[in-house]
Amino acid sequence: MGVLLDENSRVVIQGFGGAGQREAKTSREYGTQIVCGVTPGRGGQILEDTPIRNTVREAVDEFDANVSLIFVPAPFAADAILEAADAGIPVAICITEGIPVQDMVRVKRALDGSETLLIGPNCPGVITPAARARAGIMPTDVYLEGNVGVISRSGTLVYETVDQLTRAGIGQSSSVGVGGDPIIGTTQAEALALFEADPDTAAVVLIGEIGGTAEQEAAAYVAQMSKPVTAFIAGATAPPGRRMGHAGAIIAGKAGTAEAKKAALREAGAMVADSPSQIGETCLEQLRSAGLL
Repeated sequence: MGVLLDENSRVVIQGFGGAGQREAKTSREYGTQIVCGVTPGRGGQILEDTPIRNTVREAVDEFDANVSLIFVPAPFAADAILEAADAGIPVAICITEGIPVQDMVRVKRALDGSETLLIGPNCPGVITPAARARAGIMPTDVYLEGNVGVISRSGTLVYETVDQLTRAGIGQSSSVGVGGDPIIGTTQAEALALFEADPDTAAVVLIGEIGGTAEQEAAAYVAQMSKPVTAFIAGATAPPGRRMGHAGAIIAGKAGTAEAKKAALREAGAMVADSPSQIGETCLEQLRSAGLL
């Protein structure tokens, strides 16, 4: 049932402050199992109907937590990710933005070969509508149960994309925000592989941005997929050298331009929308041409 989150997901929230408490309430109302919050020094308290523990290890041992949602401030977020991995959490989703690049280099090295899959940082999270499972900050009212997977570097743009899909009657299997920082955990190509292997996903929408070569790497994977992919690249009018929104969205060389990314995706067989307002209708056209509607 979708990827990364399902009805068996038991979510612990690291950094149970204002944002953590707010999103715990929204996720629980949606139907998600929020089993525990972690804030060192506040173990034993109950906040927003959520038991608090001092460590992730306690959350795993007492409540069988298997997903971590991280709201820990940037200077300490890398250590929070590593704590989740050390406790054996299979999926860690880091919402925090602005984690120092050097800290993320350390995290990437530590997670190499680990059984913990990191989503983010600087991401909107993950949601699987059919399972009513949400670990993130996305609005729940725009999502519709269905069989199209969604991958995005952008939070705001993924909400717009999903709203277009839902209005067109195209439901989603899961939505994964991979994050917009220069160094992230799961890449777009790796997220595509998750959806390719998911029997409940029939097609994928990929939302990318200028900067880096992640979309070209994703295109190389798209070329070997059995499922149709619709894509959009944000930032076509961005001037070279200027960061646009995300820390990773900066053109530094021809490979980072929107045109280079769109060309690679088209060559790989994806159907590419040229405007954000056309994502929904482009996906609809792709599904029809693939005989999925």
